[in-house]
Amino acid sequence: MCERLMEVQPDLTTSPRLAETARWVDDTHVVFALRTDAFFHDGSPVTADDVLWSMQRHARKDADESDEYVNVESIAKTGPAEITATMKQPDATFVQAMAGNGGVIWNPRVVQAQGENFGTPSSPDACSGPYQLTGWSPGSSVTITKSPTYWDRNRPVLAEKVRFTWADQSAMVNSLTSSEIDGAYLDGPAAAVALRGADNVALTQGPTTNAWSLLPTKRGGATDERIRKALSLALNRTGVSKAAFGGLAKPSKTPVGPGAWGYQREAFEAAYDQLPGAPASPSDADLSAAKTLVAEAGTSKSPIVVASDGQSTRGVIASALVDAAHKIGLDAKIVAVPNQQYGDFYTDEALRNQADFWIDEYYISKNDPIGFYKNGASAARVNFAGYTNPDYDTTVKSAQRTLDEAERATLVNTLQQLWAASAVWIPAVQAPSTLALSTHMTGAPASGAYLYYPWAAALGSSETN
Repeated sequence: MCERLMEVQPDLTTSPRLAETARWVDDTHVVFALRTDAFFHDGSPVTADDVLWSMQRHARKDADESDEYVNVESIAKTGPAEITATMKQPDATFVQAMAGNGGVIWNPRVVQAQGENFGTPSSPDACSGPYQLTGWSPGSSVTITKSPTYWDRNRPVLAEKVRFTWADQSAMVNSLTSSEIDGAYLDGPAAAVALRGADNVALTQGPTTNAWSLLPTKRGGATDERIRKALSLALNRTGVSKAAFGGLAKPSKTPVGPGAWGYQREAFEAAYDQLPGAPASPSDADLSAAKTLVAEAGTSKSPIVVASDGQSTRGVIASALVDAAHKIGLDAKIVAVPNQQYGDFYTDEALRNQADFWIDEYYISKNDPIGFYKNGASAARVNFAGYTNPDYDTTVKSAQRTLDEAERATLVNTLQQLWAASAVWIPAVQAPSTLALSTHMTGAPASGAYLYYPWAAALGSSETN
């Protein structure tokens, strides 16, 4: 429904979208030349004033995407169809960031008219994409319909209507095999095991930046990096992969998947292979080292608390952490949080105070690992554990302003080493993007781009006459 200045492509590269071009005129000025043929769903044109308003809204300190604008000094309309962002320092990933949610362009007239109602089921979507919102039943389904005002004749929209529904894993598998639904992006590849024998479903996997991790809070034991490192050493990632993903996920040393390695791949692979502290299956030596760290940290009377919402993947990872804790002399337990509330861990400090860790599959829209590792900076919005390291902060800024890819890769690998050394988050597994699609359908990409790319516009029948 919603388009951005730039767009993530199925191969995870970035291309212009509502911007025709994005050009650095020097190290601190990037100029977006805008399309003049795009329209919002209410029929009004997408103008430079709309783009300016949207970007300034994203850049507000209280906005979800403000961290993408941390290096922006000002944004200005510099021509009838031109926006210039002036940076405090060079920012190697800012243009890529405009393919994520920080680059969504809203219709300000709709947003302002809706006020606090904007974003609720009864509100229009205020967007310019190939589909518009026509139905939203909270907790049940969302329906999008081909927009009659869609502007891009080079992107034909084949399906008149697409309906999204939610179900647990077993219900989803049953719905796919019985042809009640046409396709699904699987939350966990384990469902693929159950679908392998279905002759009416095709399974495809693709690259992604996603990784499942345990995110610490400022509540208790997780604030001590020795405890985090000990738990990481004792976590059985191979067991998690088998139990939660049917063996189709890969034990991970980092909280970002290799789909982020969009350049200098050999350098990133080599640095990843050398990372310590996150064994696939903990050895006796790993457990001994973990017990030593626990002894150094001292005994805590409070148990380690990990939050789970009952979803199978989170349940398996939570149980694995509790098991790891018990093996190294720590008390631990699981606290249940309703699924509808679980996403609030990112925004609700009171909820975070109920647990030492929560579990999520985190991803980035950029094919550059700095898009993830900036999260460890002291002032980062998602630095929930309060990790502080002046060297880390300095290296983040250096990496962000380094335009030479080889030099930036070296700096990013330094950040990765610092992150792993402190176990800022505890990585569990990397799960490839897995698409299950009816054999009579085609057009959807298998890669993690589905989170940003308007793939539904290409959905169509695989049958030809």
